Amino acid sequence: MDALDLSRLQFAFTVGYHFIFVPFSMGLALMVVLAERRYYKSGVPAHRAASEFWIKLFTATFAIGVATGITMEFAFGANWADYSRFVGDIFGAPLAAEGLFAFFLESTFLGILLFGRKRVSRGFYYASAWLVLIGAHLSAVWILIANSWQHTPRGFAIEDGRAVLTSFWAAVFNPSTLPRLSHTVVATWVMGGFAIAAIAAWYLLKGRHVRLARSWMTTGLILGLVTAVAMPFVGHWHAVQVAEEQPIKMAAFESVWETESNSTLWLFGWVRDGGEEVVGLGIPSGLSLMLGLDPAHEVTGLSSVPPEDRPPVQLTFQAYHLMIGIGFLMIGLLALALIMHALGRLERSRWMLWILVFAVFLPQIAIQMGWAATEVGRQPWIVQGLLRTVDGVSPTVSAAAVATTLALFAVVYLLLFIGWVRVVFGIIRKGPEDVATMLGGAAAPEPVPVTTDEGPRPAGAGAPAK
Repeated sequence: MDALDLSRLQFAFTVGYHFIFVPFSMGLALMVVLAERRYYKSGVPAHRAASEFWIKLFTATFAIGVATGITMEFAFGANWADYSRFVGDIFGAPLAAEGLFAFFLESTFLGILLFGRKRVSRGFYYASAWLVLIGAHLSAVWILIANSWQHTPRGFAIEDGRAVLTSFWAAVFNPSTLPRLSHTVVATWVMGGFAIAAIAAWYLLKGRHVRLARSWMTTGLILGLVTAVAMPFVGHWHAVQVAEEQPIKMAAFESVWETESNSTLWLFGWVRDGGEEVVGLGIPSGLSLMLGLDPAHEVTGLSSVPPEDRPPVQLTFQAYHLMIGIGFLMIGLLALALIMHALGRLERSRWMLWILVFAVFLPQIAIQMGWAATEVGRQPWIVQGLLRTVDGVSPTVSAAAVATTLALFAVVYLLLFIGWVRVVFGIIRKGPEDVATMLGGAAAPEPVPVTTDEGPRPAGAGAPAK
C-alpha cells in the first residue's frame, strides 16, 4: 500500500480504537449521576459505595480514552498536513473549546469525585457528578461540530487555498451538527444501558451483590430500551438530512444506481457491479416513503456523478445495514429481558443472563458500523465538495514511516487494552465495598440464590416442589 492508503488505515484504526471507550465513558458518566443522586437523597452508606464503584469504572475508561485521543491530534499534523492547513482556521475554535470548556471541566470535577468526598459537602459532590457528565457531553459536542463541518461545511470562505471562518455560528450549526450529535449521544446512552445490564447479569449469575444487581438491572434495561427505541427516530432525522445534503452518500447506503422514485429500502443484501444491482430482501418504495413520505419521492442515484466521485458502495451498504439490523435486535432483546425481569423470571433464566453479559458488544459494533458508513460514504471527499482525501495527505511522509507507526500503535494499543480489561474486570470482581443496606434497610446478609437443575432460583425462594 502507498502512503495514502496506509495513512487512511492508520487514522481509521486510531479513531475506531479511541471510540471504543467514548460510548462507555459517556454511558458510565450517566450512571455515576444516577448512583450519586441516590446517595445524595438517602445518605445510605451502601448507596455511596455503589456510586464509588461506578466512579472507578468511569475513571478507568476515561483515562484510556484520553490517552488514545491524543494520538489523533498528532496524526493531523503528521499524516494529514495538507488537510490540517486547509481546515485549521475552522477547526481551531471547536477543538480549543473542547479542551477549555469540556476536557478541563470533566477532568477537574472528576478529581473532586476521586479525592474530594470528605473535603466538600454532599451537595457539592453531587453537583460535581453532574459537571463530569456535562463535561463528557460537551466534549462530544465540540468534536462532532468539527466532524459535521467536514460533511456539510458552512460559514467559511476559500482564501489562498484554505477554508477561512466567516461565521462561527453558521459553522457550528451546520446542517448535520444536530442530527449527528443526537444520533451519537443517544447511541452512547444505549451503550450505557447495556453495560449496566451486563454487570448486573454477571452478579446475578455469580450470586453476588444480588440486591444491587436487581436494582441496576432495572435501571440498565429501562435506560437501554428507551434510548434504543428512540434511535430509529433520531436515525430517520439524520437519514433525511443526509439525503438532502449528501445524496450520493444516501445512494451508497441503499445502493441506488439510477435516480428514481419508488426506490427500494433494502433490509439486507449483497451489492453487485459497483452498485448497479442488489441481491437481497427489500421493501418496494420503502426508501422513497422514508425520505419523502411519498412513494413518488425521487432519490438521487450513484450514476448521477462520475465514478471518481462515488464512495465504496459495498462497504458503505453493509456497514449501514448492519448498524440498523443490530439496532432492532437490541430493541427486541431489551424488551424481552425487561418483561422477564418484571415477571421475576430473569434471575432463573441463566441463558438470558449470559446473553445480556455478552450483548454489551452489540451497541459497540453498531456504533463502529455507523461511523464506518458515514465516513466511508463521504469518500472520496475529506471535506465534502471542497477537498479530496488524496489531496489532504502529507506529501513528505513515506509509506514506510506510516507503516512503522501503525505497527507501533497496534502494539501499544493492544497493551493498553489488556491493561484496561484487567483493571475493569478487577473492579467488577471486587464489586462495591458495601451492599448490605443497598435499599436502605437494616444490615442483612446478602441473599444467596438457590440453585436447581433449572438454574438459580430467586433468593428467599423455597425448595422446588417434589
